[in-house]
Amino acid sequence: MTRHHGMTAPPTTGQILMSGNEAVARGAWEAGVTVASSYPGTPATEILEALARYPDIYSEWAPNEKVAFEVAMGASLAGARSLVSMKHVGLNVAADPLMTGSYIGVRAGFLVVVSDDVGMGSSQNAQDTRYFARFAKVPLLEPSDSQEAKAFVKEGFRLSEQMDTPVILRLTTRISHVKGLVDLGERPALPFLGFAKDPGKYVMIPGHARKRQPMILQRLTDLAQLAEASPLNPIEWASREIGIIAAGPAYVHAREAFPDASFLKLGFSFPLPERLIREFASQVERLYIVEELEGLVEAEVLAMGIRVDSGGKLPRTGELNPQRVRAALDGGGQRKDEVSSPPPDLEMLPFPRPPTLCAGCPHMGVFYTLGKMKDLIIAGDIGCYTLGVGSPWNATHTCVCMGASLGNALGMEKAYKMANKDQKVMAMIGDSTFLHSGMTGLLDIVYNGGNVTVFILDNRTVGMTGGQDHPGTGVTLQQEATKPVDFVALCKALGVEHVQLVDPYRLPDVYKAVKEALAHPGPSVIVTNRPCVLIEEFHRTQPFEVLDELCNGCGACLKTGCPAIQVTRREVVRLPNGRDKELSYVIIDPMGCNGCDLCVQTCGPKAIVPAGSAARVTSSGPPQS
Repeated sequence: MTRHHGMTAPPTTGQILMSGNEAVARGAWEAGVTVASSYPGTPATEILEALARYPDIYSEWAPNEKVAFEVAMGASLAGARSLVSMKHVGLNVAADPLMTGSYIGVRAGFLVVVSDDVGMGSSQNAQDTRYFARFAKVPLLEPSDSQEAKAFVKEGFRLSEQMDTPVILRLTTRISHVKGLVDLGERPALPFLGFAKDPGKYVMIPGHARKRQPMILQRLTDLAQLAEASPLNPIEWASREIGIIAAGPAYVHAREAFPDASFLKLGFSFPLPERLIREFASQVERLYIVEELEGLVEAEVLAMGIRVDSGGKLPRTGELNPQRVRAALDGGGQRKDEVSSPPPDLEMLPFPRPPTLCAGCPHMGVFYTLGKMKDLIIAGDIGCYTLGVGSPWNATHTCVCMGASLGNALGMEKAYKMANKDQKVMAMIGDSTFLHSGMTGLLDIVYNGGNVTVFILDNRTVGMTGGQDHPGTGVTLQQEATKPVDFVALCKALGVEHVQLVDPYRLPDVYKAVKEALAHPGPSVIVTNRPCVLIEEFHRTQPFEVLDELCNGCGACLKTGCPAIQVTRREVVRLPNGRDKELSYVIIDPMGCNGCDLCVQTCGPKAIVPAGSAARVTSSGPPQS
């Protein structure tokens, strides 16, 4: 199996519009990076997708962020510049190697790129990576646009090698996705250093780690000295009535909100340059600190004994914009050249619609089935299938983090068992998420005799981030064919005896598989076998239509949740028992329908037929394994 994502050669010279993610990739290439690894996660996904286009770099999707970190770190220890990228919650997974990696340091430069989803556009929380930099005692760089993103990557590698440390480059969604002009440079010819055996540095047994700890503390002091004189921390003098300390996109918003103010722009933001901050603060009448989410810099500046006039005024939720900054710090006053209208509601979209699965999504048949089982607890996970929580299915009851569904389900099952209560519990997880961090949960279920059914929704892609490959797809990031994981064999190897492979488009088969799995005493696994409708392996077939003269308005097809089915009119009728019933008459959008056949199977009056035909056909063909 081969996929073609339309990869084109990267630009060579000149100036070009690039997103922050693309600029990071370009900066890595220009910095001489040899190895790069990642697990896809919005808003950082495109970094590795862009980097894979560049020659002379090995780029890969790893099963999770911890592995990705360890791959890149290994390359650094072998003497090759390396990069790992992830979204903010991915750093939770990679925290273990990060903390010890800080002690070990580097041989060649090692950059950790993390993109924070401040506004939770595609994340389960809004944590702040700046805390991790302080926790791990490693330097932090924060670019404010695409050009800086590229430049800071190159500076990060220089700093990493100079100070023998991993370096974190912190982006946010706005920096990752907004495009700006970037000057292109050349790639240097760097020597390959090779690995140097040094157990005292590279083998972190307690005796060695204790000796490294004072070195780490001294490194932090030395880094602070570098930050004092770094060109990444410029002072921009203007009116000294207001002085603002800001970094990253917060700097851009504050600059627009207060164009006449003086600024201390923190690009090298940890360790903080204390002397520079004191100098700046002493020369302005009012000192504002503008930062998203946590008042981290504000707290540290206050701890220096410096008065901060913006203390506690900025919002701690959501992304900033110039209007929010000005409203918080200047009472909502507007510049004369600005239209005096209230800022837009950040929660409103131009065309609001409820989140839903794609038409023909293979997950819909599973959720349609599970939604009918009201006595079942379903522990969900991170992926497209998290949308099972919504109407009409209401078939997901928990969602914590990648891979948590299996451990959550086992914990719930054991709790009910200890209370002498019989409760069926199911874990729902996708193929990529199972490989990311679900396998260990399944091993725990088997090892500890959990009576849990695990549903692995294998759609052969990382659907939640746009269709990336993983070890189950048979294709690498660099489009090389490889051995795909056999999920059935894998689950059996982990000790599960009851494993079923089902076609999620065949509702009777799904129902039968679920009932058998739930009746099985002990661990059981159901694996689906249909691809995501957005990847090349899916083949759209003949769409369906509704015969209006046969439609009785029962609305059964709507319970599939398919967005291609649209209600055209509703009627309320009085039943013989005196109750009112709402009827919903529908049509099927022929452009949206992918021919999955789910709605046909739910239609009692047989009003759904192949478009342009009076005879029903089977759209989906034989099961695909």
